[in-house]
Amino acid sequence: MITARLPVAVAALGLTVTLLAGCTTTAPTRAAEPSPTSTVITKPVAEPAPTPESTEAEACRRLSEVIGDSDGLYWKRQGTLRDRGAREFAQGEVGVDENGTPVTYTVAPGDVEAVVAERLCAYPTISSMNHRRDIHPGQVLWLTPNPDTPWVDYYSPRDAPEGFLQIPYQQAIEVAGRAVDAGDVDAVRRVWNGTLRPMFSNQVTIDAVQKVVDAGDLDALRQLFS
Repeated sequence: MITARLPVAVAALGLTVTLLAGCTTTAPTRAAEPSPTSTVITKPVAEPAPTPESTEAEACRRLSEVIGDSDGLYWKRQGTLRDRGAREFAQGEVGVDENGTPVTYTVAPGDVEAVVAERLCAYPTISSMNHRRDIHPGQVLWLTPNPDTPWVDYYSPRDAPEGFLQIPYQQAIEVAGRAVDAGDVDAVRRVWNGTLRPMFSNQVTIDAVQKVVDAGDLDALRQLFS
């Protein structure tokens, strides 16, 4: 009986293998997805905003200076002044020439010399250039010296010896300056000949100043004393 059933069993086993083989068939492979592009996309970098050409820092990057030669007897302005507009502590009136270049500044109450200099792009020694320790309301500041006209220092003669008495000298300069402002040439001559001239020892300076005093030109006298 066992041998009679063997072919049937073998046939049944073959059918089972066939069915199992059908159950283990590999599933179809999915199509490969396209790989992402290798280009890196970034946000555009914003360009920095251009710096204005006329910022406060740049506007007076190069100050206009007064420079001297001939041992400080003759002075001239290097660079051009420009009025950048009234501001706190610099509210005075600017006088200009035919080209619009500032030539005078009338001091207003509350003005500060350094701020006035900033407004005009001027080297900030305009008070001593105008024979004063400081500026005061109503004072007319002369901003550009005539290089052909002599100028004397407010504090003391350039060649003053050690121990020179500055206060009498400065007081005499101020008296001469007030006389110039009043148009009193004779008073200027008296102050120069009687008080100031003996305080100078450099003959070149004495001769140059004497020539201006004798001529009586108010503009030249203003540069000397006012």
